[in-house]
Amino acid sequence: MNTPTITETDTERVEPTAPLRVVIADDHALVRAGLRSLLGGIPGIEVVAEAHDGHEVVELVARLHPNIVLMDIAMPGLNGLDASSRIVKRNPGTAIIIVSMHAAQEYALQALKAGASGYVLKDADPAELELAIAAVSRGETYLSPAMSKHLVADQPDPLERLTSRHREVLQLIAEGNTTKAIAAKLKLSVKTIETHRAQLMDRLDIHDVAGLVRFAIRVGLISPGS
Repeated sequence: MNTPTITETDTERVEPTAPLRVVIADDHALVRAGLRSLLGGIPGIEVVAEAHDGHEVVELVARLHPNIVLMDIAMPGLNGLDASSRIVKRNPGTAIIIVSMHAAQEYALQALKAGASGYVLKDADPAELELAIAAVSRGETYLSPAMSKHLVADQPDPLERLTSRHREVLQLIAEGNTTKAIAAKLKLSVKTIETHRAQLMDRLDIHDVAGLVRFAIRVGLISPGS
């Protein structure tokens, strides 16, 4: 009996493509569960972790090096915009897709300036999230069609008047923290926090805490129920 000849072609195997590794960041457990379930039905995607706030997702990305983060904006402690900015600076191989309830153009503008590659609305069709993931994995930028038509690049962004530290202090003030508590959280002196507070009030022309809270809600740094 003749032994069949094994050629190089016969032994070639197509290596499976590694799945896209995704981290979900949202302070609502039901939203995270919904996104995880949705992604579970998309071939080639693996959810490797979940985070409930901005600080946690920054730490997870540094440790796990995922391909993509699905990021909410309004999260406690550190909002999704500032978390995105930190991630893209420290982990340039990770792409950010903002998944938000906010359809106003200023949110998308700020997300793109923070380094996000995509912006999808939470009420979008589920297929849109798959399109966004495919686009950013190719190095492209994706904006929900409902968002794109409202996006006007030359409109002023109120958050541009604030530094990253100002935004962080603003968020903590709006979340109800005292000056002393903010100083402890940020490992800064009380006097430094008072200076930041005075500066952001001056730049926004808002001179009371209630006004700062309303502004933080309007621009998406905190949610109305925070």
